[in-house]
Amino acid sequence: MVVAWRQTGALQTLYIFVTMHIIPALQDWWHQQTWYEIIGFITGILCVALAAFNNIWNWPIAIISVGFYIYIYYQKHLFADTGLQVYFLLMNVYGWYYWSKAPATEEKAPIMRITERETIYSIIATIVFTVFLGSVLKYTSASFPYLDSFCAAVSLVAQVLLARKVLENWLIWTFVDIIYVGILIFKHLDLTAILYGIYVPLAIWGYFDWRKDYRKQLLPTQS
Repeated sequence: MVVAWRQTGALQTLYIFVTMHIIPALQDWWHQQTWYEIIGFITGILCVALAAFNNIWNWPIAIISVGFYIYIYYQKHLFADTGLQVYFLLMNVYGWYYWSKAPATEEKAPIMRITERETIYSIIATIVFTVFLGSVLKYTSASFPYLDSFCAAVSLVAQVLLARKVLENWLIWTFVDIIYVGILIFKHLDLTAILYGIYVPLAIWGYFDWRKDYRKQLLPTQS
C-alpha cells in the first residue's frame, strides 16, 4: 500500500510538472516558429528521405525546401548559406535531369564510387572556396564568415556528388550536417537545427542503403 501510494504521488508530481512547465514551454517555442521555416523543415526531411530511398522525387521537393531557406538564411545574415541555397536550387534542377537520364537497360541511373581525382579536386575546391569566401564575408555582417564558408564549400561538393549519384556524398553530408546543428542552435534557428539533426541519421541510412544498391549493381558483372 505504501509503495502504491508513493508511485501515485510520483506520477501526480510528474503530471503537474509536465502540464505546468513542459507543455507551456513547448507551446511557447512552437509559437515562435515561422510558417516558412516549418514548411522548409517538412520538405527538407521529405526530400532527404526520398534521396536516401534513391527516389527521383526528392528533387522537386528539394527545390521547394531550398526556396524557403534562401529567405531564412538571408534573414539571419548567413550569407554564404544563402548563396549556397541558390546553388542548391540550380543543382536540384540538374540532379533531377541527371537522375532521369537512366540507361535504357536500367530503371534508375547507376550509383558510382568517388574516384581519386574527384577526391583531390573536392579537397582543393573546399580549401580555395573557404579561404576566398571567408575573406570576403569577414568584412560584412556575416556570422562565422570562415566556418560558414567552410560548411558552404563542403556542401557544394556533397551536392555535386549527390546529383552525380556518387555513394560517398552521404558521408560528406553526415560530417557537415553535424557542424550545421551547432551553428543553427547558436543562431536560434531551433527548428532548422532539429532538421539538420534529423539529416544526420538519414544521411547515414542513405549511405548504407545506397551501398547495398551499389553492390547489387556489381552482381551481373561478377557472375
